[in-house]
Amino acid sequence: MRSFSNLWFWIALAVMWSTASHWVIGVPFDMVTHARKHGGQAQSDLEEMVRINCNRLLYIGSVAGIWLLGLVCFLLSGLAVLGFFYWVEFAQAVFLLLFPMSLVGFLSLSTSHRITDMGLQGEALQRRLIRHRFYVQVIGVLSIFVTAMWGMYQNFSVQVLGH
Repeated sequence: MRSFSNLWFWIALAVMWSTASHWVIGVPFDMVTHARKHGGQAQSDLEEMVRINCNRLLYIGSVAGIWLLGLVCFLLSGLAVLGFFYWVEFAQAVFLLLFPMSLVGFLSLSTSHRITDMGLQGEALQRRLIRHRFYVQVIGVLSIFVTAMWGMYQNFSVQVLGH
């Protein structure tokens, strides 16, 4: 299964990071920009959406967090071994998609804790969401770069070896 030479893999990578950058802790980022411009009801809506999504993430983390952590670690380590020890290209591709998204998931959980613990509202909440989005975009850029470099390496090495 030639993942890195498949156009659909690269489309999925782009859509995944575009979506991750747009949805900040489950809240569309245009709500943040709208609340910054207009305040009032838009800010109230933003705060309510953030409260709902933070509570949802924290609840899932408290109820099933240890099981999810174990499952994610098992899945990622299995993919890493299959991909980079046994050289299964499909496992490499899935690992390069899922590992950075797991970092985004942990970042979202951490940001939810901070928002809830600090009781952020108004401009402080907007700044925290903007900072969270920036970190997600940094992870995304690094992920796309590493994936592109690894994909080019795989494509060139397979072409040279004639597989």
